[in-house]
Amino acid sequence: MNPSNVAATPQTGARVHATRARYWVIVFAITLAIVQYIDRVAISQAMPQIATDLRFSSAEQGAVFSAFALAYALFEIPTGWLGDKIGARKVLIRVVLWWSFFTAATGWAWNHVSMVVTRFLFGAGEAGCFPNLTKAFSAWLPVGERTRAQALMWMGARWGGAFTPLLVVMVMAFVNWRTAFLLFALLGVVWTVIFYLWFRDNPRDHKSVNAAELELLRDNEQNVKGHGDVPWRRLVTRPAMWLLWAQYFCLSFGWYFYITWLPTYLKEVRGMELRNNALMQWLANQLEGSLSPDLTLQVLAAALAGIPLLFGGFGSLFAGLISGRIIAKTGRVVAVRRTIGFVGFTMASVLLMLSFHLKDPLLGMLSMGMASFCNDMTLPGSWASCMDIGGRYAGTVSGSMNMMGNFGGMAGPFVVGLILHYANHDWYLAFLSSSVIYFLGGICWLLIDPVTPLEAEHERQSTA
Repeated sequence: MNPSNVAATPQTGARVHATRARYWVIVFAITLAIVQYIDRVAISQAMPQIATDLRFSSAEQGAVFSAFALAYALFEIPTGWLGDKIGARKVLIRVVLWWSFFTAATGWAWNHVSMVVTRFLFGAGEAGCFPNLTKAFSAWLPVGERTRAQALMWMGARWGGAFTPLLVVMVMAFVNWRTAFLLFALLGVVWTVIFYLWFRDNPRDHKSVNAAELELLRDNEQNVKGHGDVPWRRLVTRPAMWLLWAQYFCLSFGWYFYITWLPTYLKEVRGMELRNNALMQWLANQLEGSLSPDLTLQVLAAALAGIPLLFGGFGSLFAGLISGRIIAKTGRVVAVRRTIGFVGFTMASVLLMLSFHLKDPLLGMLSMGMASFCNDMTLPGSWASCMDIGGRYAGTVSGSMNMMGNFGGMAGPFVVGLILHYANHDWYLAFLSSSVIYFLGGICWLLIDPVTPLEAEHERQSTA
């Protein structure tokens, strides 16, 4: 008998099995994370063909990538706050339909300006996703299940992104890049219809939830109520928040390389090496006859491009599982989160630079994959900290962290584009910039208080 799924009903006091409707919220979160990353990552794999058709320079490509991240950052707090005010259900339905439309509209762009505007508006839609899923978790999941749920959601996000390069290559073998974006847009529409029919902001409003499961969620009542009275002063004057924002900026600065410039790097730097690698030659021979030589190389490069996100999913899952067990045994939440955050960032810094120096493309990508594994070890702790710090303001707090992260996501691709444009395609400098930023993120984690709620801190100050 799992004690976390047994509760005493308020009416009789009898201990009965709780229903498990809350786990469907995790399923919705995982599937939406997959869809979001497919729609987000597709442009990185399609960019070489887009750049050829629309004649984009390296700097212009970087601007396209950064337009998404800028909008994603700017709209994080507004959409997180809106979820706190009117509920995650209404916001998620609106933002998924919004970004699905602009996924399709990406295929309608005709020049650089139209592409930048489209990707900016696309980013404005996607900004509402993870803060409002976190808001839903704060209402539907007991405290003990939240870190693991975040780990599973981010695993889904990363694995969705991991298979996107290969998916894009295969789709674009039959249709052009414009039609491909239209097809990807349909995924969000299907998700929205199913979500609309099933999900409710308050578990009490769902017919599948019994009294025992509601008892498990009793402490979440204050998180369900809509409100707009966010304590902004406490939020922006708390050192822990600035450190949480800074580490997420550092994380996204380095990580966005994997979903923006990596396919271009593989084509420009690793392309010939792929042809000369023994394992790659063997794989190409296995595909011979079914695919053209050029398409075979594209498939192999796409498979390599998916390695960082595939490994990242494992990193998130690993951290979520191991941190939960260690915290359950020791009760030292702060120490566990700080340790995992520092180790994850510093190892990501080292492994990213190692990936550049390894001559064998497969070993290089495995090293980059492990850098992403370590990068994503920090994710469950970061988002669980938003729930612990935010409480009923979880949507706003997580939105603020993701906003700062995506300012890093905007800066990273833009800096790489500038380096390539003005430093004669010096990829070493591009890797070095991300490596240094990763290390700074690790320093931030040594100083973060990831558990004290905003409201509790306010109460302490009021009684002092």
